[in-house]
Amino acid sequence: MTLAIPAPEVPSQTVEAAPVPETIAQDAREFGAYARTGGWTFALKVARSVRPGGQSAEDSDKVSAKRFAELAGCSPERVMRFYKAWDVAADDGLVPQFETLQPGVDVELPEADVWLSYYSSRSSATSVRGSAITAAAEAEGIRPTKALEVAENPTALRAAILADPSTAQAARSALLDRIEEDDALRSALARDVAAREELKKAVAGETKVSDRIEFVRQVAEGGQVKTPAGQVIEAPAELRQEAERHLSLLDELDEGDEAGEWAAEAYGTVKTLIQETVEADPELRVAERRTKFYSSLSKATKVFEELTFDDADEFYEDEMVARLEELQGALAVCIEALRKAAG
Repeated sequence: MTLAIPAPEVPSQTVEAAPVPETIAQDAREFGAYARTGGWTFALKVARSVRPGGQSAEDSDKVSAKRFAELAGCSPERVMRFYKAWDVAADDGLVPQFETLQPGVDVELPEADVWLSYYSSRSSATSVRGSAITAAAEAEGIRPTKALEVAENPTALRAAILADPSTAQAARSALLDRIEEDDALRSALARDVAAREELKKAVAGETKVSDRIEFVRQVAEGGQVKTPAGQVIEAPAELRQEAERHLSLLDELDEGDEAGEWAAEAYGTVKTLIQETVEADPELRVAERRTKFYSSLSKATKVFEELTFDDADEFYEDEMVARLEELQGALAVCIEALRKAAG
């Protein structure tokens, strides 16, 4: 039998940290500074070493952004992005102004989480176009760098729109929002539609569907309807209820659902009920015929009033006179019938 012999207890004691090489300690300190302040650490190096614009080399120990970039082994544009981030933060009172900074002298830096509010890794962000994209991205609650990346690669954007329905839908929604304030874009899109036969047909079809839905909505919500002859009458309760039923079905359709067939059925049903309402009421039926007669008479009168015969000798044909004589005979019959009706 083997007995387990417990290890002797060792009194707890404080063990001093073993010394580390200075190179490691320096790396650790620099890492900690970056972890706490993020890009501000590097922005400070630029801000305290690069002289502000307009300041001559004789008045400062600092160097130009171009010279600093050469020493750093990077582009002047990259240096200036850090410089401009510091400049904006200084205007906001978050960091000291350039003039108060001395090369090699550290200052208290902001927290890392505010760095991206001032710095953009893309040079396009500093342009007027980039500023507009940045503002729009912030309004949408996304990082500006994402929007700027998309804007810098329109070919990739086009590929995504062509390949992905959800991306195409997002692009469509964005264009609809933009044309409310962009007259040039609105005109360009209108020209594109007018120049493409398939788009013109699609627009005409959707307009027809929209008009039919609006007709049903007016009956359901307005309570008045227009008869085929143009009379405006109060819609009976049964007619309004039927219109409301169809309208509720239309309103339940999802955005991507095809509404054409539903709209046609609703429109046809309501139109039929309007006609039945007119036919069921003797007084309304007579008023409908009278309204239709006056409407036709007004249209015919307007047509003849617009005719001119100052140059009749240039376009005269015997057929014209024959057709007018036939029309004159028809008018005589109409007049005679109305006179008999008058008693």
